Parts: sequence; C-alpha cells; structure tokens
Amino acid sequence: MQHWELLIFFFVIAFIYSSVGFGGGSSYLAILAVYQLPVYEMKLIALVCNIIVVTAGSLLFIKHRQVDWKKILPLILLSVPLAFVGAWLKISTDAFFVLLGCSLIAASLLLVVKTTATGQPVKDSPVKSGAIGGAIGFLSGMVSIGGGIFLSPVLHLLRWDVPKKIAATASVFILVNSVSGLVAHLSKPAPAELQYSRILLLCFAVFAGGQVGSRLGIAKFDPVVIRRVTALLVFAAGVEVLLKHTHII
Repeated sequence: MQHWELLIFFFVIAFIYSSVGFGGGSSYLAILAVYQLPVYEMKLIALVCNIIVVTAGSLLFIKHRQVDWKKILPLILLSVPLAFVGAWLKISTDAFFVLLGCSLIAASLLLVVKTTATGQPVKDSPVKSGAIGGAIGFLSGMVSIGGGIFLSPVLHLLRWDVPKKIAATASVFILVNSVSGLVAHLSKPAPAELQYSRILLLCFAVFAGGQVGSRLGIAKFDPVVIRRVTALLVFAAGVEVLLKHTHII
C-alpha cells in the first residue's frame, strides 16, 4: 500500500462518524481526493466502508430498540431506487468534485444548525418523508455517500423524532443507500488499475474504528460535541476538495 497513513485516517474517521450513527463516506472521499486516487476507486471505497461501519451501528441500534421501522420505511422507499439512479448517472470528474465539495460544506452547516435545534417531536408526514428521502438519496448516489449526513440534520430541524432514533434512522438510511449505490457502480465496467489490496486494508481499518466508535458513542460520548467536531472536519474537507480539484475557490 503506497499510503499507509490512509489506514490511520480511515480508522479515525470511522471511529468519529460511527459514534453518531454516520458511516463517514463524505470524509473518506475527501481524504481519497487529497491522495488523488482514481474517481471510480474513490466511490467504491467510500460506499464499501460506509456499509461496513453502519452495519455494525445499525445492529446495535436495533438491539437497543432505537429503530422505528414504520417511520423509516417512507424515507427509504424512494431513496433506494433514486440512489441507484444517481450513482448510475455518468458525470464528469470536474462536476463530481464540485458537487462533492459543495455538498460537504452544506452538510457541515446543517450539522451546526442541528446542534441548536430543540423541541418535542412532531407527527411526521409519510409523503414529506418520502420526498425528503428521495431527494437526499438521489444526491447521495451522485456523490457516492450514504446520505445520513444530510438526512440527520434535516430530521432534527423537522423535530422528526428524539435524537437517538434519528441517529438510528440515519444509520439504516446510509446502509440501504450505500448498498444501492454500490450495486449501481458494480454494474459498470471496473478500470484495470483498481487496487483490491488497498480496498481490503481500508475495509479492515474502518471495521475496527466503527466497532469501537459505535459502542462508545451509544454509551459515553456527548453527541452535541461529536457533531460539532464532525461539522468542523466536514467543512475543512469540503474546502480542501474545492481548492485542490476545482476552480471555485
């Protein structure tokens, strides 16, 4: 592996994101962009690592009875097929990095707003949930992330449910959309230079980080502090992507 430090970065990202129910796909992409990996491999790695991290987190949320399947279903009915469509669409490399950088910055701002949102949960509308899930699923498919980093702040602002159940919902949402996006990418011809050994090592790194973070996050961490740290990291990653790969800033 040429960049062994990627293992450390991926472990830390998985540890931080899994503690609040996220997979870390956005930051995996940002780090991989800095190392200038091929775009196809970047997307593949981000989605596979997402699946590894949030699978463990989702199982823990299910075990702690935080997953409300009746409320989650409207969110994922449209998001899964639209995530596939978004991932299947062919967009230029320049457009991908612009979309990624802007999405990261927008997500960081949503995370900051989320930390200040208060109030009791209100009754949700299945139609509204379906529209939100579909829109976020499509964007997530194009960027090759799970979408939880967009969904979670929106649900908090709408007072969709209590924080723990929103985190559980985001984890399941990331899982199903990441699988959908991955299937779309695997349906395309893989480039010859794909390095499977690198992908495998990074998968081990996020598995370890995700296992530790998801367990400690449920029991010990202050979710507000973690979200603020995550927002800062995501914002910096977005700016870095735009600086290195676009002419926007």
